[in-house]
Amino acid sequence: MNVYPCLKGVGIVLTAATVLTACGQKPQPPARIPEVSYIVIGAERLTIENELPGRLESFRTADIRARVPGVVLKRCFEEGSIVKKGQILFRIDPRDYQASIQSAQATLAHAEANKIQADLKLKRYKPLVGIDAISKQEYDDAIAASKQAAADVQAGRAALAKAKLNLEYANVISPITGRIGRALVTEGALVGQNEPTLLATVQQIDPMYLNLTRSSTELIKMHQQLLNGSLQNPGNSIPVTMKLEDGTEYTEKGSLVFSDITVDPSSGEVTVRALFPNPKGLLLPGTFVRAKFEQAIRENAIVVPQQAVLHTNEGDSVMVLNSEDVVETRKIVTGGIQGTRFIVTEGLEPGDKVIVEGLQKVKPGIKVKAVPWEDPEKKDTPEQIQGVAPVEKTEKAEEKQPQAAAKN
Repeated sequence: MNVYPCLKGVGIVLTAATVLTACGQKPQPPARIPEVSYIVIGAERLTIENELPGRLESFRTADIRARVPGVVLKRCFEEGSIVKKGQILFRIDPRDYQASIQSAQATLAHAEANKIQADLKLKRYKPLVGIDAISKQEYDDAIAASKQAAADVQAGRAALAKAKLNLEYANVISPITGRIGRALVTEGALVGQNEPTLLATVQQIDPMYLNLTRSSTELIKMHQQLLNGSLQNPGNSIPVTMKLEDGTEYTEKGSLVFSDITVDPSSGEVTVRALFPNPKGLLLPGTFVRAKFEQAIRENAIVVPQQAVLHTNEGDSVMVLNSEDVVETRKIVTGGIQGTRFIVTEGLEPGDKVIVEGLQKVKPGIKVKAVPWEDPEKKDTPEQIQGVAPVEKTEKAEEKQPQAAAKN
């Protein structure tokens, strides 16, 4: 058997390889297709939440003041304690007011005696004026004297009532139930001389008000969306959650009770008030907190992770995959942020495949290897993502994944 023809062919191949190597043209490895992670866009019912800063305020605040002048004889409470409505807090020396009551009683008795005398005189004069036994002038004077005596009685009764009221004011009481602060005066202090003297402050801290501020521009925009139907009202009773200064979540939930209609001209903000229960007294007036509440519901909302959105001078955009897994650029319009996701109002439709990871490796027009993206927030508690139906989205991903694998 002749093996030379085979050896001759091998020699030709080796010679060609030697020539290519000598010319510096090394064989190139095939280009590697970049891998990206994507999500399939689906419409969902989304609860629009708003997180705002605010300060806590007492439900009721009462400044305890001296309403009558006098010397403080006794403080009748423990500073920082809970006081009841009607409880005596301070005692002012009552002797001047007791004497005023006695004087008013004597004045009233004198006026009542004068009235009796004037009424009897008028009663006697009435038949006499009919027979011209007395002049008409004398009868008119008797009528006036009777009316003046009646007025003196009324004035005496008013003076007595005022004297008794001043005596009551000598016992300074709490108008509300709440926690009282420190006493601002001590025994022996002269109070209420020229103006009501502040003695202490009582605050009702269960429940507590939370005053929030929100942009008037955002409020007007939301109202417009509610009117045109793009947003729906969540209802009359809106729950509110709160984070304390250290970032911990407050266990009790509150509710929105009031929204101001006046815009602060200095900040352009509107005040919103929520009410929180405070049974353990953990919340204190003046504390800075952050609160979150539902402000509207958007049906058929489209959202994408924030990392998928590209921001340029020309606007926002995302990278999408067509049916051939080729990258395309899509302009979008965002309508706010919900957690870690952008709400997209224009540019995307259900079923679109948006690239989330691997954006730095691709550009429009190239083919990629596409794999479904796993949201780290959904790995542990998928049901906590509001408005998302995890089962439906998983089924869609499973339907799309074999197709993508087949194409690749």
